Amino acid sequence: MNYAITPIPGPGIKPPVTKPDPAFLQTIGEAGMRSLISRFYDLLVQSKIKHLFPDKPDELEEAKRNSADFFIQICGGHPYFNERRGAPMMGKRHQPFAIDARARVIWLQQFALALEPVEAPEHLKQGFWRYLDIFSAWMINR
Repeated sequence: MNYAITPIPGPGIKPPVTKPDPAFLQTIGEAGMRSLISRFYDLLVQSKIKHLFPDKPDELEEAKRNSADFFIQICGGHPYFNERRGAPMMGKRHQPFAIDARARVIWLQQFALALEPVEAPEHLKQGFWRYLDIFSAWMINR
């Protein structure tokens, strides 16, 4: 599958983003989403941006849970994230971390690797990818 990364000129650029098709979550289920996010974080902590992620196992597990909660919710599932953490406000939550265009590309490359083995129709995976590609631009803050 081709996971294209849209070039983004810099911080403050917030292109319109479309949420993923809820059928993606319906296809892989909550357990599948949690597995995808766990695999993704395991790749991130081995990447060139590992300094942006928890290095303690219990903190990493909490980050995985929070992220999975967010993606379950954004894909039309149960609002775990809102229940546990409040409104997402992802730009504000990520502000303490120096996220530049290079970090975004690495983040997306790791997500592409984690997404590849997911058993779902290609059009659903591509729709989820399009969301990640554009949403990630919103996190660039440096």
